[in-house]
Amino acid sequence: MEKTAEKKASPRQRLLAAADELFYNEGIHSVGIDRVIEKAGVAKGSLYYNFSGKDDLVKEYLLGRHARWTVRIDAAIAAQADPKAKVLAVFDVLGELFAEPDYRGCAFLNAVAEAAEGGPELAAAANFRAWVHGMFNGLVASLDVPSPTLLADQLVILYDGAVAAAQMDSSPAAAQTAKTLAAMVLEAAEQ
Repeated sequence: MEKTAEKKASPRQRLLAAADELFYNEGIHSVGIDRVIEKAGVAKGSLYYNFSGKDDLVKEYLLGRHARWTVRIDAAIAAQADPKAKVLAVFDVLGELFAEPDYRGCAFLNAVAEAAEGGPELAAAANFRAWVHGMFNGLVASLDVPSPTLLADQLVILYDGAVAAAQMDSSPAAAQTAKTLAAMVLEAAEQ
């Protein structure tokens, strides 16, 4: 019988997994690099072999968060045929995220709240925000509405409001409320 060896995560993957857990749950600046190294179970040299330092690790942590969120949103959008349903699917995915037991708010919002001037968090958050705006602009482009830019901006505000309410109020229902309002905004935009 042939045994298949379970592939062990590389030091880089273990460092990123440890950083993801610690930075998200405890905050980027409250977690020292030694804690990340210890949690990852790697030698200190592994960190500096794979990353130029903590700022680089923070950047990669946020890029990973962004990439995973993009995959979730893209899959939900792709599962819908109707253009309005594609928009509303974004709020369904927010609801799934908010209901996760370890949800601690938006990683980008949390990171920016503690970022130093010029920190890697700011560039990663700006990139993420550009993606959010671009996603809604892209979704609205397929709708026949007189003011697509205004509609996209309204949807971004509903998205942001749901994220803030879910975090501040510990309420997964914020996504459903935002989805209901988004459906109303979509209906009004067509008139």
